[in-house]
Parts: sequence; structure tokens; C-alpha cells
Amino acid sequence: MKSSELGLSAMYRILKKSGAERVSDESADELRRVIEEIAMVVAKSAVEMSSHAGRKTVKAEDVKLASKPFTKF
Repeated sequence: MKSSELGLSAMYRILKKSGAERVSDESADELRRVIEEIAMVVAKSAVEMSSHAGRKTVKAEDVKLASKPFTKF
């Protein structure tokens, strides 16, 4: 089994705060998998943006721009 960067208890809290009365182990684990997958795409894009700008440091603006396709607002 692959190690995770995000805690499972945080996934339970997110689902509960979103209105779930009960949360299955499988749903919390799947949410974690999906969030990590999206985070990896955003992070890679942010690194590319900072590199394209000639920087070694990834800035908040890189992450914000990279996350645009995933944000509702």
C-alpha cells in the first residue's frame, strides 16, 4: 500500500463539515486519493510556472494560477 501525505481523519472532518451524517472508511480514503491526485497536478503546474518565470521558488501566485481549473470561484 502506498503511503499518503494527507491524514485520513482530515478527510472524515471535511466530509462531516460538508453535511455528511455518517462517513464510510472507503469514502474518506477515496476523498484522500482524489485530493492528493489533484494536489499533484496543481503542484506540478505551479513548479512549471515558477520555472518558466526563471525562479526556483514556487510562490503563492503560482499555486493560485495553477489551481484555477479546480476552483469554483
